[in-house]
Amino acid sequence: MNKFNTSILAAMVACAFSAAAMAQGISRDEYKSGKDKAAADYKAAKASCKSLSGNAKDVCMAEAKGKEKVAKAELEARYKNTDKARNDVRVAKAEADYAVAKEKCDDQKGNAKDVCKKEAKAALTAAKADAKAQKKTSAARSDAAEDKRDANYSVAKEKCDSLSGDAKSRCISDAKARFGKS
Repeated sequence: MNKFNTSILAAMVACAFSAAAMAQGISRDEYKSGKDKAAADYKAAKASCKSLSGNAKDVCMAEAKGKEKVAKAELEARYKNTDKARNDVRVAKAEADYAVAKEKCDDQKGNAKDVCKKEAKAALTAAKADAKAQKKTSAARSDAAEDKRDANYSVAKEKCDSLSGDAKSRCISDAKARFGKS
C-alpha cells in the first residue's frame, strides 16, 4: 500500500512539472526563429504569386498575407501563453479569411458581387463574435449571437435585392421573420 501511494505521489509531481513546462510556452530563441520562418514563408508565397495576374494574383497575395499574420499570431500566442494572445489568433484567422473572401468576390459582377461581399463580412462578424464570446461571459455571448444574427440578416436582405415586386416583399418579410427583425 505504501509503494502505491508513493507511485501516485510521484506521478502527480511529474504531471505538475509537465503542466508548468507547458504553461511557459516557447523560449525566446524559438520565438525569434519562428518569426524568421514566418517571414521566409511569406516571401516564398509572395514570390509564387508573381507568376499570376489579375484577381488571381490579388487572391494569392491576400492568402499569403493572411497566412503570415496567422502564423505570427499563433507564434505570439505560444510565446506569451495568454488568453488575449489566443483570442488574437482567432481574430487574425477571421480577418485573413475575410481578406481572401473579399478578393474572391471581385471575380463576380452586380448583385452577386454585393451578396458575396456581404457574406464575407457576415462570416467575419460571426468569427469575431465567436472569439468575443469565448473571451467573455454569457452576457457577451448573447451580444455575439445578436451580432451574428444582424450580419446574417444583412446578407438575406442583400439577396432579396435581386428580386422585384411581391417576390422581393415576401423575401424581405421572410428574412425579418427568420432573424427576428421588425
